[in-house]
Amino acid sequence: MSSVSFANPLIQSNSVFNNSQKFNPKSFSFLHPWNPLSSFSSKSIKKPSFNLRISAAQTRVETELRPVVEQNDQKGVFSFKDYMVQKANLVNQALNDAVSLRDPLKIHEAMRYSLLAGGKRVRPVLCLAACELVGGSESAAMPAACATEMIHTMSLIHDDLPCMDNDDLRRGKPTSHRMFGEDIAILAGDALLAFAFEHIAVATEAGVSPERVVQAIGELAKATGTSGLVAGQVVDIDSEGSNDVGLELLEYIHVHKTAALLEAAAVMGAILGGGSNTEVEKVRKFARQIGLLFQVVDDILDVTKSSEELGKTAGKDLAADKATYPKLLGIEKSKEFAETLKREAGEALAGFDPAKAEPLIALSNYIAYRQN
Repeated sequence: MSSVSFANPLIQSNSVFNNSQKFNPKSFSFLHPWNPLSSFSSKSIKKPSFNLRISAAQTRVETELRPVVEQNDQKGVFSFKDYMVQKANLVNQALNDAVSLRDPLKIHEAMRYSLLAGGKRVRPVLCLAACELVGGSESAAMPAACATEMIHTMSLIHDDLPCMDNDDLRRGKPTSHRMFGEDIAILAGDALLAFAFEHIAVATEAGVSPERVVQAIGELAKATGTSGLVAGQVVDIDSEGSNDVGLELLEYIHVHKTAALLEAAAVMGAILGGGSNTEVEKVRKFARQIGLLFQVVDDILDVTKSSEELGKTAGKDLAADKATYPKLLGIEKSKEFAETLKREAGEALAGFDPAKAEPLIALSNYIAYRQN
C-alpha cells in the first residue's frame, strides 16, 4: 500500500498497517507487571451481589447506543441495539464471574471497580461477533472477549494516572487512582493484565484446540506490548507538545495505541471460532480499519462534545497539546477520513455470509456515528 501523502489531507488509511517498521521510535522499556493473583489465602470470602452494578452497566449500554440505533437497525431483520445489549449483558456477567471478590480484598475491589464500571464493551462484542462470523460458538470466544476488556481496562487505569494523562473522570466516575490511590491503581492494572492471559489459557472451553488457544494468546500479547499498545503510548508521550508530528506519525500512534487491541479482539474471535487463514486475515483487515476509525472519531468527539456527554474529561488532548486528526486535518476532513475507513471496513468482509457479517457491519456504523 502507498505511504502517506502530505499533499493530500485525506491520508491513505492503511499506510502504516503494512509499513509498521518504517518508523523506529527510540528504545524504551517498561516494568514487567507484578501479578498479585499468583498466591491467595484459601479462606472463603462472602461475595456481595453486584446485580445493581451489572444493571447499571446495561442501562449505560442502552443509553449510549440510542443515538445510532436508527442508522444501524433494519426493521424486522436485525436489531443492532438488541444485539449489543444482549452481548454486553453476557460479557458483564462473565467479567463479574471471572474477577470475583476474594483475598486480598483491596486489589480485587479496585480491579472490579474499573472493570465493571460500564462501557460499551465494543472489544469483547467484536471478538464474539468475529467468532460467530466464521461459524464458531459464542462460548468458545468468551474468555478471550473478557481478556480484551481486562487489558483495555488496564490501559484506561494506567492512562488516567497523574504520570500519564492525569485524569479524574472515567466512564462518568472518579478514576481508579482517585478512589484507591496511585499505588493500588497501578497494581490493579497490572493484575488485570496478568489475569487476562491466565483467563484465556485456563477458561477457554476444551473443544478449542490448544494450538488455536496459543495462537490467540500470541495475538493479544503482541497487541499489548511493544508492538502494540505500549509502543503507541510511548510515542504518544514523546510527541506531546511537538510541532513535528505529521499524519504518518499520528497514524502510527493510533494504530498501535488503539487499533491494535481492537484488531486482536476480532482476530482472536476468528481464530478461536475455527476460521481459516484466509478468513482470519479478512477479519484482521476489517478490524484494522475500524480500529483506526474508533480513534479518529474519538479525536473528533474530544473537541465537539462536553465532559458530561463523553463521561470523561473533554478537551484534554487540546490541553495537553497532543496531535489529533482535527488538529492536523480539521473537523470536516477528519469526518471524511472516518467515512473512508468505514467503507473500507465493509469491503473487507466481502465473501462472508451477509447475515453473519451484519453485526460487524452494524458495529462499524456504530463506531463511526457514536456520540461518546
